[in-house]
Amino acid sequence: MSGNLAWWIEIPVALLLVLSGLFALAAGVGVVRFKTFFQRMHPPALAFSFAAWCVTLASIVYFSAQDDKLALRSWLIIIFLALTVPVTTILLARTELFRRRTASGDRGDIPPGLNHDSAAPVPVDDAR
Repeated sequence: MSGNLAWWIEIPVALLLVLSGLFALAAGVGVVRFKTFFQRMHPPALAFSFAAWCVTLASIVYFSAQDDKLALRSWLIIIFLALTVPVTTILLARTELFRRRTASGDRGDIPPGLNHDSAAPVPVDDAR
């Protein structure tokens, strides 16, 4: 392994890492700035995913240039994040919606649940 890389490799890696930091900062500002839980969910889910993409691309470029071969092991990280971040976001949203429904009773700003009592039964045609 050599200690120094060419400047044309180091500059894109540095830019991707700085861009990753900016995305993470934007997500942090969004979490602090927004008022409700549902508004606070989106900045981390989106911006931290973009930050992870930037770090992944930077590590692929850096280690590919350092080893003189294509290093794609970092793709495993971003594939795992791409699969788990949306699922985690949906589970958090459903948990908060459940907590609000059970704590507040029947408020107008919370969507109703999908219970079978309020749905009209579908008639069954037995004449076959």
